[in-house]
Amino acid sequence: MVTNKPKVIKDYNKLDKNLQEQIKFVYSDGFADNLIHFFDKNGIKVTALPFETEDTYYMLRMTENEAIAIVDDDDDFDDDGFLKDDVRQDYEDKYADLDHISDQLTDESEDEED
Repeated sequence: MVTNKPKVIKDYNKLDKNLQEQIKFVYSDGFADNLIHFFDKNGIKVTALPFETEDTYYMLRMTENEAIAIVDDDDDFDDDGFLKDDVRQDYEDKYADLDHISDQLTDESEDEED
């Protein structure tokens, strides 16, 4: 992926509520299967969830266990780790313009696995 957007590495729990909602909408099937790995500027391996807005490319630091725990502890997700239908509908109405981002991130994660 080539982008001129600023790249921000941040913890999920430090994001504002609206950004967290957008992320849950895009990753409605949970976070753990969508994590990527990269090395930071100090050469330390980082696991993160990628998320892109119109003006910023986020890398949200979290381990696989943290990704699972975030979803498990969030009432917006069901017991199987999927965004509840009523919540999905609310977010769909609120963040309908994010559908293209979801498709783009899915395509990129498939490319990285190749």
